Amino acid sequence: MRIVNTDEITKAVAKMCKDANYYLSNDMRSAFEEARHKEESELGKKIFSQLEENLSIAESDMIPICQDTGMAVIFVEIGQDVSLEGANITDAINEGVRHGYTEGYLRKSVVGDPIIRENTKDNTPAVIHYDIVEGDRVKITVAPKGFGSENMSRVFMLKPADGIEGVKEAILTAVKDAGPNACPPLVVGVGIGGTFEKSAILAKKALTRSLNDEPEIEWVKDLEEEMLDKINELGIGPGGLGGKVTALAVNINTYATHIAGLPVAVNMCCHVNRHVKCEI
Repeated sequence: MRIVNTDEITKAVAKMCKDANYYLSNDMRSAFEEARHKEESELGKKIFSQLEENLSIAESDMIPICQDTGMAVIFVEIGQDVSLEGANITDAINEGVRHGYTEGYLRKSVVGDPIIRENTKDNTPAVIHYDIVEGDRVKITVAPKGFGSENMSRVFMLKPADGIEGVKEAILTAVKDAGPNACPPLVVGVGIGGTFEKSAILAKKALTRSLNDEPEIEWVKDLEEEMLDKINELGIGPGGLGGKVTALAVNINTYATHIAGLPVAVNMCCHVNRHVKCEI
C-alpha cells in the first residue's frame, strides 16, 4: 500500500489550474497548427493569426489565454493500492483550486448558489469526478471549462431505432445550433451510451483525451473522422466568420446502455480546449 498525502494533491491542482489557463497543451498546439494551414478563407486565416498571437502573449507573459478562466472540472483516478492521508481529498482538491485561481490572478467565475448567485470569490467548488482504478498512483486531469462553449452543449435522448444516423444528426444539430457562440474552431466531445448523466460525463471526459490518441473501437474512429469532415463542411469557420475549419477534432467516448435508450451528449469546447494531466 502506497501512502499519498493530500497536501501533494493540493499543490499539484494549484499548479495545474494555472498551467491550463496560461499554456496551450501540446496536442492542441499541433492540431491548431495543422488547421491553420488548412484554412482557405482570407478572413479565416486572419482569425487564426490573431488567435496564434493571443496564445503567444499568454504563454510569454503568463496570463490567461481567455478572460473566462472557467469552472474547474477535475477527473481523479485513484489507484486501489493508494492510502490517502491528510485532509479529505475533496477538500484538498478545492484548496488547490482556491490557491491556483487566487495566486494565478485567474477570474473567479463560480457562484455558490445557481439562483442567489453570490460569487464564492475563489472559483470553488470544483466539479470533481472520481474513479477507483488498479495500481498505486493518483492521476489527475484539470480541465477548466468556460461557459461560452459549455452553454452550447446538448444531451439528446434518442430511440435505439435512430441508430448511427440519429447520432450523426444529433452531433451536427448541436454544432449548427451553436454556430459562432462556442468560439470556433471547436473541439467537440461526444458521449454515446450509458444514461442521461453518464453520456454527459463521457462527452466531458472525451475533451480531455489527447488529440493524438485514436479510439480503439473501429466504428468510433470512423465516426470521429466522418463527423469532423461534415462539421467542417458547415462553413461556420474560425470565430464563426466563415471558413473551412469549424472544428479541430471530434472525440467520442462510448459506454453500455439500456435496450430502450440511446443517449448522446455533445459537449462543445472552444479552440483552446484546456486540459492538464499529472500523476502522483
